Amino acid sequence: MKRLGMMIGIKENKIEEYKKLHAEVWPPVLENLTELNCRNYSIFLRGNLLFSYMEYHGDDYERDMRFMSENKAVREWWAVCGPCQEPMPNRNKGDWWSPMEEVFHHD
Repeated sequence: MKRLGMMIGIKENKIEEYKKLHAEVWPPVLENLTELNCRNYSIFLRGNLLFSYMEYHGDDYERDMRFMSENKAVREWWAVCGPCQEPMPNRNKGDWWSPMEEVFHHD
């Protein structure tokens, strides 16, 4: 199992819209997450920052994320949520959400 933490900014005037969207995530998007081995997925908000945590239970993360990006419902979901977000200025080329380094874990 792989734990992932990521962060991204959120536009102040889009916070309530983003919360409403995530109060009713589209079922095909949730089904896709499950099919592609994503579990225990949460998004947290503090000020104008979003932090996501997810556990990946598959054996090929890059492949599963590629499959996710090819899913029609997911692409439509991203098109709705994307305008609410502001990627981090120091993100890696090609990243939307910025991955974080895990420096501590305790079960």
